[in-house]
Amino acid sequence: MSDSCKVTVNPGVCRLNTVITANLIPGTMEVHVEIKSDCPNVRKMREQIDNVSAYEEIAKKMFDTVVYRSANDILPHPACPVPSAVMKAIEGASGLCLKKNVTFDIE
Repeated sequence: MSDSCKVTVNPGVCRLNTVITANLIPGTMEVHVEIKSDCPNVRKMREQIDNVSAYEEIAKKMFDTVVYRSANDILPHPACPVPSAVMKAIEGASGLCLKKNVTFDIE
């Protein structure tokens, strides 16, 4: 099982890069999420996302998760890739997914 996962997001035209680091809290399935971002809105999100239960987050419907509820309340741009990246970091740190890059190729 993994115990940490780092996801770097280059969001495209806005150029407001984000780095998410998720660390599994030993002996639990709780994940501590750290977010560093050039985006002021994403920085506001980090106040609502601190420690989350990996099992609970991945078992919920998308907009029932702490991550997507926070994004819905704060982010003005619905195509922002950061919420998905946060979810991937949580999964990766908890060992609930294989760490594999995700890409968008926009033409």
